[in-house]
Amino acid sequence: MKKGVDYIGVTCVFYCHDGDGNFLLHQRSESCKDEQATWDCGGGSLEFGEEFDEGVRREIKEEYCTDVLDLKFAGVTNVRRRNWENLPTHWIALIFAALVDPSKVAIGDPEKMLQLGWFEPDQFPEPKHSMLIRHFNIVKQIIDREPN
Repeated sequence: MKKGVDYIGVTCVFYCHDGDGNFLLHQRSESCKDEQATWDCGGGSLEFGEEFDEGVRREIKEEYCTDVLDLKFAGVTNVRRRNWENLPTHWIALIFAALVDPSKVAIGDPEKMLQLGWFEPDQFPEPKHSMLIRHFNIVKQIIDREPN
């Protein structure tokens, strides 16, 4: 049985930022199951028994080799689309904003990431992952409310 195909999957989506308006994105490699070469934020499946924040912190450590300095829950979306095999998928996406130290970020999964980059939102590169802007708009509401 496959998560998101045979039953609803739960994923933690995170937008790492530096606190100064820049967001960390990675370019997906050919080894990714779908949307190869697109720019994406981080994310990964919640493991059985994990709290939401534990899952996000684990995934950020795995993907970007760094610890989270501050974590904020931004929202949740229902993601229904088709996968690389054209099968319908259904995921619940828990969306977070994560403050990290840019000097400590590195590629943690070189098989799935071609490169990393820090970008202001109006400079997010092309091609973008199909969910990047939809989910970023939810995170932006949290970031915009934070005092400078």
